[in-house]
Amino acid sequence: MTLTTQILLGSLSLLLLTVVLGGLLFTLISNQTLERQYQLRALGIATTTAQMPEIRSALAAEDPTHIIDGLAREITGAAQSAYVVVTDRNGIRFSHPDPALIGHKLEEPVAALDGQTHVGFNQGSLGRSANAKAPIFGADGSVIGQVSVGIEETQVFENEVQNIWLITGFSALVLALGVGVSLLLARRIKRVTFNLEPAEIASLLQEREALLHGIREAVVGLDDDGRVTVINGEARRLLQIEGVALGKPVAELIPEGRLRDLLTGKIPGTDQVALTQDALLVVNRMPVSSAGRSIGSVVTLRDRTEIESLVRDLHSVRGLMEAMRALEHEYANRMHIVDGLLEMGDVDQAKSYVSQVSAMSRSLGEGLRARIAPPELAALLLAKITVAAEQDVQIEVSPESRLEHPPMDQTELLTIVGNLLDNAVDALAYTPRPRTVTVQFDDADGVFIAVRDNGPGIPADKIDQVVVDGYSTKDPRPGMRRGIGLALVARIVHRAGGTLDVFPGPGGNFEVWLPANPAPPDKDRRGGH
Repeated sequence: MTLTTQILLGSLSLLLLTVVLGGLLFTLISNQTLERQYQLRALGIATTTAQMPEIRSALAAEDPTHIIDGLAREITGAAQSAYVVVTDRNGIRFSHPDPALIGHKLEEPVAALDGQTHVGFNQGSLGRSANAKAPIFGADGSVIGQVSVGIEETQVFENEVQNIWLITGFSALVLALGVGVSLLLARRIKRVTFNLEPAEIASLLQEREALLHGIREAVVGLDDDGRVTVINGEARRLLQIEGVALGKPVAELIPEGRLRDLLTGKIPGTDQVALTQDALLVVNRMPVSSAGRSIGSVVTLRDRTEIESLVRDLHSVRGLMEAMRALEHEYANRMHIVDGLLEMGDVDQAKSYVSQVSAMSRSLGEGLRARIAPPELAALLLAKITVAAEQDVQIEVSPESRLEHPPMDQTELLTIVGNLLDNAVDALAYTPRPRTVTVQFDDADGVFIAVRDNGPGIPADKIDQVVVDGYSTKDPRPGMRRGIGLALVARIVHRAGGTLDVFPGPGGNFEVWLPANPAPPDKDRRGGH
């Protein structure tokens, strides 16, 4: 059955049951009340008649002038009763609607001899009627007779039938209103549910739950007030939300920062990047409307931590390849020089040149290894120096630099140094010569890293923004997301309990200090450069 039919049948069944039971109960109570009212009405007539002086005096004198029957007929007409019968204590009638029965004795005993009134439905000579009997007292206070007043049952029944018709009409009106309201309700529900039947709604709900929790992407639904209406398991994992989330505003679930601004739409745009303590997220927020009215937004989040790490590792490998290509090109030029000297027969000059070149190359590598103990970091510095030289940028490791094996994750150390050097080289791309970058290391108290260049530097009003994920002043690079490097450095330093200081220009100046005993990681953290 359709939703409309179900609502209509359910409402009608309930209304019909309620109306029928209510009508029967009301009819029963109304009829009882009506019968009681007629009995009381007859009692009032009988009591009033019994207290009339004319009736009392005439009955005491045995009605020699026959006035009792006349008075009884007047009372019967005025009160619209069926009869008013006056009898003495022996049951002899002094009035009756049938004159032939006057002077005859009652068939039943005189009930009012006990001095009390009596009411009920009796079967008399005129048929069944609502009857009341009242005693007539003499001058000495004794009972000298009774007045019996009756109202025909047909009159009572007519009023009961009239009440039944009123109840029936009212019940029909209630049923009609119930049908109308049920139809309106069904129509409204159908409009709200886009004319879908209950089975279709249940199927859509099952499909939504399966889709929502089956996809790998994180999905968060928000209403216009920024409260969470939908959230799947992947979103809870990436956003580190535990407990009840539905119905709560984003401000209570996500700490203040770029990620919250992206979720609430304060920062617009597609494929926006946000860094958490454990992941790099790509956030998209799309508004949702229905019938031209905004009903909220849907936010999707993708975990790009591993992919971004691989991209940055690939970029590092590409940098090493560029360094090798530069070295190959340089050595090819040197071999041409040696070959030329040998062709000209200047063997001594060739030997001197080879010795000089060999000493320079060995001096650079040995100098780095002598001051920088971690081989990975020394190799990274050598590669960065070679690649930067291709861009006419000179990277120098300060002579006083010293770094033994630091008690920290080498990957994180490489991420810090690599990102700071890349930013410095990029900052010098369009500056006049000479272009120099100086790197300084010190392990006297923890690990101190300083990277300085002679470029334009960071404006004083942008210092707080350069370490925010997604902020960058450089042009996009194919395959790489801008605004991640310094943010990654800031996250690593913060997790290790260190400090990152950015000084305003002119000249770039970044200083990192990491404690000798960094805080142990509380979660599986991943990073790249």
